[in-house]
Amino acid sequence: MYFEKVQAVLAKQFEMDPESITMDTNLIDDIGADSLDVVELIVSIEDEFGISISDEDAANLYTVSKIVEYLERSC
Repeated sequence: MYFEKVQAVLAKQFEMDPESITMDTNLIDDIGADSLDVVELIVSIEDEFGISISDEDAANLYTVSKIVEYLERSC
């Protein structure tokens, strides 16, 4: 469930085919996100899931699997 929602948020924000996003996708290396893109993504994830992510936690969310694991623990 979390993976599909994260996949949809990423696909929309980066105008990508959702099928190209896997659990191993790295935001910087694979998608080419810069620091502003990552901040915008964190805000989108916070809005989508109704949570607040600390800056400290956000710094560790650099792959789809890390984001999904965080959401599984937090939601």
